[in-house]
Amino acid sequence: MVDFPGCFAWYELLTTDVSGAKSFYGSVFGWEEQDASTPNLPYALFTAATAPICGLMDLPEEGRRMGVKPTWMAYVAVNDVDVTTERIKRLGGTVYVPPTHTNIGQISVVADPQMATFALVSALKVGREQSAESGKPGHVGWHELLAEDWAKSLAFYSDCLGWERAKSEISHGDVYHPFSACGLTIGGIFTRHPSDPPPFWLLYFNVEDIDAAAERVKAAGGEIFLNPQELPGGISIARCADPQGAAFALQGKQGHTSKLGWSTEWSGFSSKGRLLTPKPRPRPPESEG
Repeated sequence: MVDFPGCFAWYELLTTDVSGAKSFYGSVFGWEEQDASTPNLPYALFTAATAPICGLMDLPEEGRRMGVKPTWMAYVAVNDVDVTTERIKRLGGTVYVPPTHTNIGQISVVADPQMATFALVSALKVGREQSAESGKPGHVGWHELLAEDWAKSLAFYSDCLGWERAKSEISHGDVYHPFSACGLTIGGIFTRHPSDPPPFWLLYFNVEDIDAAAERVKAAGGEIFLNPQELPGGISIARCADPQGAAFALQGKQGHTSKLGWSTEWSGFSSKGRLLTPKPRPRPPESEG
């Protein structure tokens, strides 16, 4: 039995340039790399202070032929992958990879009814079978879903994973909706604008100095779609992509007080003013999948 069923427990980068990804994320987060390959699957772990943070693997050829782009995959811990996968199918979701025993545990790769991709895992062999919400630098501290319809999305995840709408310290009306699992507020959902990318999960990585981290992203060949922007509570966010195009985000304190503003419009955020990510939860803080 997992300690925190319904919480995110593992993350994986599927990329078209494993060597380039190692260099990029090592420069941005200071991650080190550890080989975890099996005879049938080349696989690496990104680690911070020897602790496994996430996995790294080459984007499968079949996925490339289907048009899948480099992406971050988020794994949700469940007690029974088979049962949960069947429930997702009954609720209108899609199964891309049926329950399979792998080097990290039993997994299944699925999509919600609005086609946002995520994965399930049980008997996790790496990382921790507990909430991955952590305030430590380099760890994922927030999970954000751009949905076609936030209410339908939350209903789906509530039914199949037990998530609940969480109370926020800051009122966002009917725009941004934090959710919780096992009593922990772990992410937020909002309805995307028509100009936004298709529904996907966006992962926020904690950094100590977001301005310095954003500069490292650019210096390493990545792209900043949203320059560091301060939110209520003193935490700032930045939305980025690595050199292969995998989207991710940063959250942390700004190293200076000047406002850098938007570098470019991405996902309609600049014109729609959707900077509504809630104030990070009292420790720990504060998607194409």
